[in-house]
Amino acid sequence: MNTTNPSEPIDSLDLAIFSKRMEGIARKMQNTLLRSARSGVINTGRDFSCCVLTADSELVSVAESLPIHVMVGPDLMAESMKAFHPQLSAGDAYLHNSPYHGCSHAADLSVLVPVMDESGRHRFTVMAKAHQADIGNSIPTTYHAAARDVYEEGALIFAATKVQSDYRDIDDIVRMCEMRIRSPEQWRGDYLASLGSARVGQRELVALAGEVGWDRLEVMIQAWFDYSEKLMGLAIGRLPAGKATGQTTHDPFPGTPPEGIVINATIGVRPREGTITLDLTDNIDCLPNGLNLSEACARTAAMVGTFNSLGLSVPTNAGSFRRLDVRLRENCVVGIPVHPTSCSVATQNVADRLTNAVHLAFAKLADGYGMAEIGGVQTAAQAVISGHDRAHENRPFVDQLILGDTLGAGGPKADGWLAMITTGTAGMSFFDSVEVDEIRHPILVRQRRLIADSEGPGRFRGAPASLVEFEPRGSQLEVLYQSDGTIHPAQGARGGGPGGPARNFVTRSGGAIEDADGWATLTLAEGDTVTGISPGGGGYGPPLDRDPSLVRDDVAEGYVSAARALAQYGVAIDDTGGVDVPATEKARADQEGGLG
Repeated sequence: MNTTNPSEPIDSLDLAIFSKRMEGIARKMQNTLLRSARSGVINTGRDFSCCVLTADSELVSVAESLPIHVMVGPDLMAESMKAFHPQLSAGDAYLHNSPYHGCSHAADLSVLVPVMDESGRHRFTVMAKAHQADIGNSIPTTYHAAARDVYEEGALIFAATKVQSDYRDIDDIVRMCEMRIRSPEQWRGDYLASLGSARVGQRELVALAGEVGWDRLEVMIQAWFDYSEKLMGLAIGRLPAGKATGQTTHDPFPGTPPEGIVINATIGVRPREGTITLDLTDNIDCLPNGLNLSEACARTAAMVGTFNSLGLSVPTNAGSFRRLDVRLRENCVVGIPVHPTSCSVATQNVADRLTNAVHLAFAKLADGYGMAEIGGVQTAAQAVISGHDRAHENRPFVDQLILGDTLGAGGPKADGWLAMITTGTAGMSFFDSVEVDEIRHPILVRQRRLIADSEGPGRFRGAPASLVEFEPRGSQLEVLYQSDGTIHPAQGARGGGPGGPARNFVTRSGGAIEDADGWATLTLAEGDTVTGISPGGGGYGPPLDRDPSLVRDDVAEGYVSAARALAQYGVAIDDTGGVDVPATEKARADQEGGLG
């Protein structure tokens, strides 16, 4: 990295240093956004992502971004920025959240900044994407699952709209947002945080080019892409050859078929060529609701399932993506939507189910590949809440809570992750602090805990479900969410069992209990509580193959009862909490005989 000569040979040390330098730039962008944003969903839940792209809109580095935000989408967004604005300048910044022009969904408001060299030539694009607590929807949530089209959805949508010129805000655009957003001061703080994040990325790239030269950076990037493609080819080369289809079903919602949304993903693995085809064309047309995927989310969700199934550390960039062929069709629920189709919930729900279908397809190839199904989202524990806080001069508030939802699926080598939160975030978002949420908003969290015996049993089990209960405090509370997994819980793979189903309900002040599963828009008065129970993750492999010592530990932790340990895993726990080896051997022999 010391030379500025573009033709100087590149060795492995150069690539290692280069990759970390680029990752460091994305990480500095992320730290800026995390520490300066105002919304809890961003500065506590960490629902944001930052990345660096080439001038040709190829993804270079994402650091610890959320996969659903960045694997595909930033490239399409950067291309639309260039198409709509052929003349770019160093002081420009663009707002982008159009799902028809590359963004994930309207709630993921992004700032794109072109990075120019001294001559005015476009060299890179940086992007800071942050999920908004409110994007101007017709109802106070960023996930309008029941919206029949984008007009009913109501979101402010920007297709690479210039918001800064010569480093100064275009005030008309900012005023437009402030007049439409329910909490304008909060939005403006988040906008400034995103803008500052992108400017940090711009500054750091200019500084790096000052060290090694712009042309040398381009050479390094292409070498990095080639190396990543080689690693991806080697990883695919270790997979079994074959074709398989995974299928899963999203629960019925308003605007879906009565049976729900059946999702198919067909994979074709060619180890000798080092390529994988992901065919998503055998799915229903777009629906009159907000569950449709944007093109970015359809491609990304399939790719997330692929990377999860490889089981190796492969760089996430345009080079490794060369080995994947994702096939979509227009006007498909997991394809390419046509305006005015609503994609309000594109980053989760159906996207998570699509990733799971890919997991299940890989699991069909052979034992040791793929994963079980990760639990569906989004229970009341991840609701968007809004109202007016009487304790603070009746100020309006709107925010998304991330208090629960465990969901993790068993895989071929590990149990389900306890803090998956959503499949597309891959456990990279964080659970909220109960105390911080209670300080910020007029709510009281009554309980947050795990549910015993809710895991999908398997050689490697799924994560147990979580339960979150909260209530308004001194103010009326609007609570909105879209919970999947009550009717169709997470499936197991390779002989593993399903996880427990989701459940949501409201307990009114008088004691009456109301079911509140699926698409919910609730109004809570003081004394009412809402409870969200997440689905458990599916299990991988036969439960009778699970190491008895792991079952013993699960019983000690309270994840699994002794009765379930015996019934599902054939493991007998004695009075001291240890494994009763003779009783276990007999139980497993009896159960295996019964299965035979």
